[in-house]
Amino acid sequence: MDYKKLQNGSDIRGVALEGIEGQHVNLTEKVCRDIGRGFALWLMERAGKKEGLRVAVGRDSRLSGEALCNWICAAMVEQGLQVTDFGMASTPAMFMSTVTEGYAFDGSVMITASHLPFNRNGFKFFTAEGGLEKGDIKAILEYAAGEQTTGVAAGALISGAFMDTYAKILADKIRAATGEDKPLAGFKVVVDAGNGAGGFYVDKVLKPLGADTEGSRFLDPDGSFPNHIPNPEDKEAMESIMEAVRETKADLGIIFDTDVDRAGAVLADGSELNRNRIIAMLAAILLREYPGTTIVTDSITSTGLAKFIEEKGGVHHRFKRGYRNVINESIRLNKAGQDSQLAIETSGHGAFKENYFLDDGAYIVTKLLIELARSKKEGYTLESLIASLEEPAESVEFRMNILLEDFKAYGQQVIDELTAYAEKQTGWSLAPSNYEGVRVNLDEAHGSGWFLLRLSLHDPLLPLNIESNVAGGAKIIAAELAGFLAKYDKLDAACLLNFVQ
Repeated sequence: MDYKKLQNGSDIRGVALEGIEGQHVNLTEKVCRDIGRGFALWLMERAGKKEGLRVAVGRDSRLSGEALCNWICAAMVEQGLQVTDFGMASTPAMFMSTVTEGYAFDGSVMITASHLPFNRNGFKFFTAEGGLEKGDIKAILEYAAGEQTTGVAAGALISGAFMDTYAKILADKIRAATGEDKPLAGFKVVVDAGNGAGGFYVDKVLKPLGADTEGSRFLDPDGSFPNHIPNPEDKEAMESIMEAVRETKADLGIIFDTDVDRAGAVLADGSELNRNRIIAMLAAILLREYPGTTIVTDSITSTGLAKFIEEKGGVHHRFKRGYRNVINESIRLNKAGQDSQLAIETSGHGAFKENYFLDDGAYIVTKLLIELARSKKEGYTLESLIASLEEPAESVEFRMNILLEDFKAYGQQVIDELTAYAEKQTGWSLAPSNYEGVRVNLDEAHGSGWFLLRLSLHDPLLPLNIESNVAGGAKIIAAELAGFLAKYDKLDAACLLNFVQ
């Protein structure tokens, strides 16, 4: 077993159950126990002590979650940690258990694979400083692959609860911001949890605040995900919450991913609040609270969003994909003296400076609910906040496989040569301040939009995003690119070529 292959950026992910052809279990009992031992060694080294360290563990609704929890907990106890099993939890709650008064665990573990299929699972780790970085995960896996032990007498395992405390933190934030005990009285708010871990938000946040939640869907945890994948980016999932809003005439619809670190929403008029639109909404709210702040986003946000943020008096800082990348960039800007209140990806990962830079879908929703209550008092709608957002007429993505084991070098070659090519093309202009791949703006004669070609963070892929302001423009842009990309025989550009034809 090559433990390094389990690293997925700043997480550990693997196959925990059989059931999908060609995917064999690599999160075995031995592997999970080794990871638990590795985390104990890493945490003791980080803390500078071996005795009395306390760790909390939670899991989402995945079918394999309980087994993985039992294995990693047993290993950490064996290595001398005092472990508390919180059972069903959300990823953001597990971080909050390290910073909340009365809990303040030295570390925490969340067992999740976010929106991936039912057979997958994995681990996320936290300390009070936040989520672990790539280098930390590498170190844990190196410990796991070895034989070293802590040499500390066994700790203990107890059961505990934290979700009620975490939910109260969110509810109290809404109460404090509105000055009311039941600020959502008179509002219909429906939730689609997709049978993940997000169902708690209905009973523990919305109902105590007075909201009518009748018509909410798929709140019960079920790791087979029988209704749809819990993922705000999934078309079927978004259709489900949009249907719920239409049927119940709700003021707001909410959708979470499996472990609740991402969220999307649907407005009362039935329109989707996702990707560029949810970034624009949150930017409008924050720029009223923090005039002039910088909003850090990933690389595939639209030109219209950049214009919207600037018109609201903010600064748009487009950075690399990957939620840790945007969060770390926002933290870097703040340390350099440039206020940045929000780091957010189009995927729905959003982290606020005011909330530990924690990517927390429930916190995003909490901000929206505060605004919903405020809008009723002051006579405006949530829809009106993003009325001036210019949205593309067309938006498409192509994921082109690189047919080489050393895919990074080949992918970078394609990007570098396309960059040089773009500089010479009539009607093309390289986007300024681009931090990932090559982003090119095209004038009206060449499709009226932009494209971004970048190298995937983890997979042998070159994703290509195209947006156009006019109907048919995406095909024009794709056609201009197709001729250039077709010459690379180790790049499978069939999806792009078929689109052009």
